[in-house]
Amino acid sequence: QVQLKEFGGGSVQAGGSLSLDCAAYGGSTSDYEMGWFRQSPGKEREFVAARGWLGSHTNYADSVKGRFTISKDNAENKLYLRMSSLKPEDTAVYYCAAGRKYGLGSRYDHDYDNWGQGTQVTISS
Repeated sequence: QVQLKEFGGGSVQAGGSLSLDCAAYGGSTSDYEMGWFRQSPGKEREFVAARGWLGSHTNYADSVKGRFTISKDNAENKLYLRMSSLKPEDTAVYYCAAGRKYGLGSRYDHDYDNWGQGTQVTISS
């Protein structure tokens, strides 16, 4: 089972940028579909972005499209999320996930078997 660890959370003002990294251990990112999800207090975990392992398919939630960019560096064994034009509603714990059930960048958390511990992102207005 691949293990995942997120880096790079923090606090910024609205309109700012943050980057999240996810390092994979015990497995290769080239073998997994990988995604980012987030969860705010009192809300269900929601899909943010995903990158498939069959080709280079990417998917984004409508709420982040055009502001967030997901990428994967298989040589570094890392997944990235570059976030810009951040809004207070982007405040959440962000989780990295990996799976092999779908392949084209699933939006559904049940398609992912491996999860990181999460990293807090806080956007102030």
